[in-house]
Amino acid sequence: MLDPHAALPFAATVHPGARPALRLTWDSREASPEVAFVALPGERMHGNRFVEAALAAGAPFVLTDLEVERAVRVPDAREALFTWARAERSRNSLVVGITGSVGKTTAKNYAAAALNAHFMPVYNTMPAIACFLIEFGGSARPLVVEMGIDHVGEMAQLVDLVHPDVGVVTSIGEAHLEQLGSLEGVAREKGVILRGARGLVGTQAAPWYPGVDTYGFGEGATYAGEGLTVTPEGADFTFRGVPVSLPLASRVQAEAAVLGLTLALEAGVPLPEAAERMAGVQVPGGRYRVHPGRFTVIDDAYNASPLAVTAALDALAAFPGRRISVLGRMLELGDTERELHARVGAHARQRADLTYGVGAFAAELGERPYPTVPDLLADLLAEVRDGDVVLVKASRGISWTPERRAQEGVGLDTVVEALLRERSAVSGQPSAGEGR
Repeated sequence: MLDPHAALPFAATVHPGARPALRLTWDSREASPEVAFVALPGERMHGNRFVEAALAAGAPFVLTDLEVERAVRVPDAREALFTWARAERSRNSLVVGITGSVGKTTAKNYAAAALNAHFMPVYNTMPAIACFLIEFGGSARPLVVEMGIDHVGEMAQLVDLVHPDVGVVTSIGEAHLEQLGSLEGVAREKGVILRGARGLVGTQAAPWYPGVDTYGFGEGATYAGEGLTVTPEGADFTFRGVPVSLPLASRVQAEAAVLGLTLALEAGVPLPEAAERMAGVQVPGGRYRVHPGRFTVIDDAYNASPLAVTAALDALAAFPGRRISVLGRMLELGDTERELHARVGAHARQRADLTYGVGAFAAELGERPYPTVPDLLADLLAEVRDGDVVLVKASRGISWTPERRAQEGVGLDTVVEALLRERSAVSGQPSAGEGR
């Protein structure tokens, strides 16, 4: 419990009506009798505007500079939140921080399973990480934190907050180039996570960090999985003599599992137990989730960069049957975006039997280009047939740039939903997630 009347690591005036909470949120819509609210400044408005709504929802207390009922009143709620998070984090003996251009979320999930750790949900902003550290910092179980960045200096702020005992870089590729400038800039900024921590890097990222221990497959890895085989049914390999089987997984998931086993080995966790837990990992929707059926849909539509799309296309090539790629725009690639889209499109034509592109750079991405998702869907749904394997991948998030505050991604998750509906309508079976 988070007791506002207990000793706090910052100066505060606590209203006598303030009550202990199970956790914190900066989103007033999540406030409840068990969830306290932190009123943070935002780019457009201040969280103080929602204090009354949080109190009406029953929030046990609100962290704010306002003098209101159940307030934990501080001069600066944001600074108080981060101070509290650092104090709670210091109580934990093993915190793993994970970054990289590709595979952060996948690596986080597998590492957490191997260690039986608490781990960050998908939403990983600074306030979200701070709330996570406050809630779980005092736990006896390890913590695994995904630490994504998109501008210079952000990793240093994250490291100051999380202070990871182990820093991991999964990969280095062309991502967020509008802010980070170049591959060298990406590697430099992400490499900040390795300072002062026990460092581990994936084999793909190894050239950027000479002397740092590596994990993955191949003779050059410090911690290597052996005998990797990848089929449509999943990935299998051994690590230090322990067999590992990952259903419906690709090489990227297998590399994440090697990371998990490396962390387990160093933490003294029995490797067979770690391998068994990782076999049951479910990655969030949109991150290489395979939906087998009359035709197979690979949902990798959450986000995209050239390195990530190339890896997904390589995984697609391992499937039997006719292979179809549906690719959309990759965001934040700067002045080289057309060249990078063309390079990815060329790789798609090598790996897939039929290629679709949608939105900006559709012609570079696929031999069947369409300006919008509805235009593409009409053709795709008429084309797909039994035995096909359809990979769907693009950026769906928001690109923040000095010139444009927001730029929406393509949103190909709607294509995945349409394909699953089409498949279930014909087969009479519920689509993925129904009835669960």
